[in-house]
Amino acid sequence: MTAPATRAPRQAAPRRSPGQLPFTFADRDLAAALGVDRDEPDWLRAERIAASEAFDRLPTEGNQLYTPYLDLRSADLFSARPYVRTSVAPVDGSVLPDEVDGLIELREDGVAALALSPEARDAGVTLETLGSLVARDAAAARRVLEGGATLPTGDRLAQLARGFWSQGVHLVVPDGVRLRRPVLVRWAAGRPGNALVTRTLIRVGDGAELSLVEEQRPSGAEGEAAGAAQALFAGTTELSIGRDADVKIASLQTFGSNQVAFAHRAAVVGEGSSLRWALAQLGGRLVRSRIDNRLEGNRSSVDQAEIVFGSAGQLFDLTSYTWHLGRDTTGYLLAKGALRDDSRAFMKGLITIDRSAVGTDSFLGEFGMNLSKKARAVAIPSLEIDQPDCRRAAHSSSVGPIDETQIFYLESRGIPDDEARKFIVLGFLEPVVARIPLPDVQDRVRDLLAEKWSGGAESTAAA
Repeated sequence: MTAPATRAPRQAAPRRSPGQLPFTFADRDLAAALGVDRDEPDWLRAERIAASEAFDRLPTEGNQLYTPYLDLRSADLFSARPYVRTSVAPVDGSVLPDEVDGLIELREDGVAALALSPEARDAGVTLETLGSLVARDAAAARRVLEGGATLPTGDRLAQLARGFWSQGVHLVVPDGVRLRRPVLVRWAAGRPGNALVTRTLIRVGDGAELSLVEEQRPSGAEGEAAGAAQALFAGTTELSIGRDADVKIASLQTFGSNQVAFAHRAAVVGEGSSLRWALAQLGGRLVRSRIDNRLEGNRSSVDQAEIVFGSAGQLFDLTSYTWHLGRDTTGYLLAKGALRDDSRAFMKGLITIDRSAVGTDSFLGEFGMNLSKKARAVAIPSLEIDQPDCRRAAHSSSVGPIDETQIFYLESRGIPDDEARKFIVLGFLEPVVARIPLPDVQDRVRDLLAEKWSGGAESTAAA
């Protein structure tokens, strides 16, 4: 009698710590290969290698003020391969929409569109890919790239972009130029098994004005197929703002469900200048967003609002750092998360008031709304104050379900329960939507929020 065949034991996937990066492609060999394969100058190859060495030695998250909450275990990018050679210009001519002064659309490793309005071009505005800048003016590229520009030296994922970028955007608004309409930057990514690492460098001159809308979206339906490999988008937006300038940045992220996104935004704000951020995070499987604001100039200010609407296991990690260095600087920083199903959001912020920052007025608020029993939000605002002569230094946070008294009030006015909850949640997120400088993008964000609410109305009502 033949003994029954025995099945070999199934090998369990190796366990990973929450902070362990879910990919291994970023090493010194890739940094060197990018420089060689792209025929880059020696200084840029050395820059990439220096960044790769910093990437190797830095922790994924480090902060002495709170326990790290970064959790990358839902990401699996070990089979992802980075782009090396990328396009520097579109193959065909581009049509510029009437409502913008500039457009650049980057789709995976290609450039789908690139155009400037005649008014912007005549005023000396520059809009190009980073590859085009390196090829056109290597000395200018060295000035803006060498040393990491405005990126913090102690952040590992910032060094990932510094050392391993393959695509990027370079935008310059000269002194005194005040663009009447926004510049639109579109990133499309999500091809399974691919990693797109990017940098966007923006310089706004003295007395200039810029409104920029950034869209991060799926590149195609193939990235949404069931069981498809995950894709990585890692990108920076780095701003250098001169004196008495006015800058508004709005971003809408609607990546697909197989996308992992690491976004890092860093700004240095000059004297008398104002910066406004309006960021909406809706898509992606795992999203890590970090914002660094350095208010170096006297009377400079930042107004920042970031929202997330999470569902179906999504994880959002939002971190904000603001340094007050100049006199009479102002900061108003707001993070809000509405979470349903088993989604999670970590909102972490730190305001640092330097000894030189006399007369600072700064507020940090982090607020989470849990729409189901399994949803989880964590809010950790922090202050570090080295200057007692402040107008204000404050933070606030709260996490909880929808306020039942608000629901009762709306229902007493004849509004059905589900509509009442919808109005409360969308009103909770509206402060960011209202800051977006393009009305049609505002409307699209509202429609996306409403669609996401409708998709989870049953689970929210049950909770």
